Amino acid sequence: MKKHPVDPITVEVVRNAIVAYADEMADVLSKSAYNMMIYEVRDYCCGLLDTQGRMIAQNRGGLPIFLADLGVAVKDGIKRYGLDGFAAGDVVVMNHGTVCGQHLNNVVVYAPCFSEGELVGFAATRAHWVDIGGSRRGFSYNATSDIYAEGLQLRSLKIMRAGKPDETLMQILRDNIREADAALGDLRAQTAACQVGAKRFADLIARYSRDCVEDCVATVWEQADRAVRRVVAAIPDGHYEAESLLDNDGFNLDRPLRVKVAVDVAGEDMTIDLSEMNPQVESSVNSGRSGGIACARVAFKALTSPDLDVNEGCFRALDVVLPDGTMLSARPPAALGQWSIVMPTVVDTILKALAPAVPDRIPAAHKGDLGGCTFHGVSEDGTPFMLMNIFGGGWGGRPHGDGASASMSVCQGDVRNTPVELQEIKYPFIIERHALRPDSAGAGKYRGGFGVELSYRCLCRCRGNIGFDRTLTPPWGLAGGHDGVAGVAVIERADGRVERVFKATGLAFEPGDRITFMTAGGGGYGDPRLRDPDLVEADLENGLITEEAARRDYGVRKADRSAALRGAAAE
Repeated sequence: MKKHPVDPITVEVVRNAIVAYADEMADVLSKSAYNMMIYEVRDYCCGLLDTQGRMIAQNRGGLPIFLADLGVAVKDGIKRYGLDGFAAGDVVVMNHGTVCGQHLNNVVVYAPCFSEGELVGFAATRAHWVDIGGSRRGFSYNATSDIYAEGLQLRSLKIMRAGKPDETLMQILRDNIREADAALGDLRAQTAACQVGAKRFADLIARYSRDCVEDCVATVWEQADRAVRRVVAAIPDGHYEAESLLDNDGFNLDRPLRVKVAVDVAGEDMTIDLSEMNPQVESSVNSGRSGGIACARVAFKALTSPDLDVNEGCFRALDVVLPDGTMLSARPPAALGQWSIVMPTVVDTILKALAPAVPDRIPAAHKGDLGGCTFHGVSEDGTPFMLMNIFGGGWGGRPHGDGASASMSVCQGDVRNTPVELQEIKYPFIIERHALRPDSAGAGKYRGGFGVELSYRCLCRCRGNIGFDRTLTPPWGLAGGHDGVAGVAVIERADGRVERVFKATGLAFEPGDRITFMTAGGGGYGDPRLRDPDLVEADLENGLITEEAARRDYGVRKADRSAALRGAAAE
């Protein structure tokens, strides 16, 4: 609630300043971090929060699946220490599964912000550490009985007190994490980012006063809320449902996982009900409540305010129904190692539910998995390594255009794959191919985007984890469009054997083995026979679709093309 009226010019200055500070935090983090998941892939988010743990601003490009959890981490610290229990120079580390609801590698670091001796907010980061101890390594589907096997849990612990490091806690981290140098380097990078954010926010308050800044923030939230409610109000009131399937949990391979959602629209308010999601599972394909809330928020924001900066006001019109015990709200001590695997499909399914209500705004389904791999082993010089990468794929065709190709999932936002050159420099692999995957896009008046082919050749013995999904319900088409092609990994062994793998943990590889990851294409939108023939021709000329696909999906034959070209030449 605003205390005083504020002029619009000051509101705009503050609006842009707080986002700029979050972006500067992200720059500090990415330029200082030790592991490529942060400085190249950008698996992180940065933000400023108020003394109630509410989001003031988040960096542009921060992971969408982190829309629901910086606040819960900070609120847990406030509950533990009280607002008067923080001092300038404190730094808190947090990844506790029960509170944060995601795998333990995603570590929150935050610092209090003081202005003239008064606590005025917090600067926070969340970033993916390559290792956090435990028995699992990388993107694995091991059936761990509980979260205790997955690594260290750190619940609102002060890693620095008044600027002085807690050496006991630092030693615990050093002794229990495989890549300790990288992890502690990332911790320092996150600390530096928080210190920069805290200083910038304190400077802003010193310039304008706390009351003025808080009134400006409240105005920004109110404006976002009004904009969102206008969009929701334009959706016909009603009850909408959709469902889909994930293949399995990576352990019980014959048990598909149910993804069922309901959406209720009433005036300016929307409720997303996830009550009928699959119950929590034995393996690590679970998340805590923040996972389910993030799914709902990603879909809601994509529909209602895709161009607005992230803040608390974007979600006031949304209510999420999520009882405990589902795979998006697992009860402790459930394993959470693959917490985010389910999320892209949940987002797709929420949007699918709303397609009948707003058909001109909902695209066909996208690749629908996080598409990552892990290889780990020991190089010839005796150095342990862990290669982690994330793959793009096809997005769904849209009501007015083709889907994007080679793009990350909706839950990953602006993360990037790891550059080929850096992977070859740092790890014992040669990457022999990185290209679009022909015929992977779902046909349609507006086709889906194309998946990717990425081939690794091993130069030493190692083990790897593979995770593809959505083969039971591939990326679906809408309005008569065809489904996209599901992802798969093709393993060509040095001895000539060939294997097709969708999910596996700890696969053994020998020198000379080739692993080709073929990611999914997006679903098509609209009847393929209505597609502009010139666009079909362009895809053929660029090698994106084959003659067979052009004939089968679009009714375009080589003879027809040749005759058309001769006719055009004659004219």
